[in-house]
Amino acid sequence: MRCPHCDKESQRFGTNRNGSQRFRCVECKKTFSAKPADRIEGSNIPLEQVEKVLQLLIEGCSGRSAERISGLHRDTILKILVAAGEKCEKLMGRLIVNIPVKDVECDELFGYVLKKEGHKAPEEAHDDSIGDAYCFVAIERNTKLILNFALGRRSTATTQIFIEGLRDATARQKFQVTTDGFGPYVQAISDTLGDRVSYARLIKVYGKNEEGREARYSPSEIVETEVVPVFGDPDPSRICTSIVERQNLTIRMQMRRLTRLTNGFSKKWDNLWAAYCLHFAHYNFCRIHRTLRVTPAIQSGITDRVWDIAELLA
Repeated sequence: MRCPHCDKESQRFGTNRNGSQRFRCVECKKTFSAKPADRIEGSNIPLEQVEKVLQLLIEGCSGRSAERISGLHRDTILKILVAAGEKCEKLMGRLIVNIPVKDVECDELFGYVLKKEGHKAPEEAHDDSIGDAYCFVAIERNTKLILNFALGRRSTATTQIFIEGLRDATARQKFQVTTDGFGPYVQAISDTLGDRVSYARLIKVYGKNEEGREARYSPSEIVETEVVPVFGDPDPSRICTSIVERQNLTIRMQMRRLTRLTNGFSKKWDNLWAAYCLHFAHYNFCRIHRTLRVTPAIQSGITDRVWDIAELLA
């Protein structure tokens, strides 16, 4: 047995109360237990029960709903979510690299942590761990593969990080990118992807709210869309953001934290990030897309089979 802290050889060092073997590191003198084969890291819950809990979260249950159904405490459920999110993040970072793509659509999805930006107290004004949290998403239009995502403010810094991740995820070949009218995309894509993309913006023009229409919760009517080629030679017939916007609807339908007008929002930034990682990994590798009749990962050639949740956690 090797030490999980310093990776040095360890010796047997008695047993725990439950009879499991303990070890002591020869180098750093720390003690630890051998992790059971049917446990997820950071949890003593059997893997079969962990899978059921994650399936509930993936299908749109809140933490408290999963608590009532599974019988586990909500704090335990959140620990399972964070541990699963870390594994899914590493999985996506390892497998979604140098993917050949043709059409990429990008968009931002609004969410918030603890409270909305306008409700923050003066002493919380500079605390970026609470308030508005936008998820930037890039999807391949033909394979429906989620190439990259980033969570942060709707700012230039987050946009640059997001586009840098998109460069790592895509192969070095020409492809087309379409975004909405968010300004920082232009500089970020030009600096990071200018050598390999044709880029266009699809800008939606909204009209005024009609008299008597609920303005607080209903969006204004789209009166026109403006297509703006930015650089390269974008094909007008492929300038579109419909696929990524439909993916945004899928997230809101399947992630309770993004259900609006409820108390299902995230209270911690790490929990929201873990929920996104779990959703996108499941979407890419486990969920069969009804149009493709396979998963996006199979369609992209990353794998040749439909995965289950246990494989995401391996």
